[in-house]
Amino acid sequence: MTNTIDPRSLSLDELRSLRNKLQAEDDVVSYVRRVAQARVDLVRAEQHRRERGERSEDLSSELRVVLSSHLTSGAPRPPRPVEDLGDNELSNELDRICAENGFSRLDDLTPDELNTLERELTAYERRVSDDRRERFDRLDALSAELVRRYRDGEASVDGLLGS
Repeated sequence: MTNTIDPRSLSLDELRSLRNKLQAEDDVVSYVRRVAQARVDLVRAEQHRRERGERSEDLSSELRVVLSSHLTSGAPRPPRPVEDLGDNELSNELDRICAENGFSRLDDLTPDELNTLERELTAYERRVSDDRRERFDRLDALSAELVRRYRDGEASVDGLLGS
């Protein structure tokens, strides 16, 4: 996401359109990021379960806690629903990392395999978080320009009602 456009150079329609496009992209990135965070937490829960010498059935209850904390609440801006991730590059990459590193069989992984999975998922989540932060900065800049135009009278609130 290095393509930076000066929001002041855009028409009002272009500004709104780009902001809407980035918001839709952010919805997907945000959702995939939360899924990645949940998977990292599950891997770490498995690592901690092993360190404590607990039974593998204890991970099932951890699953409920982890998923509810990442996907339903606790965030200043809960994720908006995402229609379809079936052909999404980010989602596919996350699935590939999990498949290649044995996420579906956490309790069967060796400690080294579990550590590798945790490193891969953490690196992926960091990359997605950085992308999201950059996208969010662009969204903020676009929104600030919209606000400035309305505040300074360059755009009319009446125009919003007709859009």
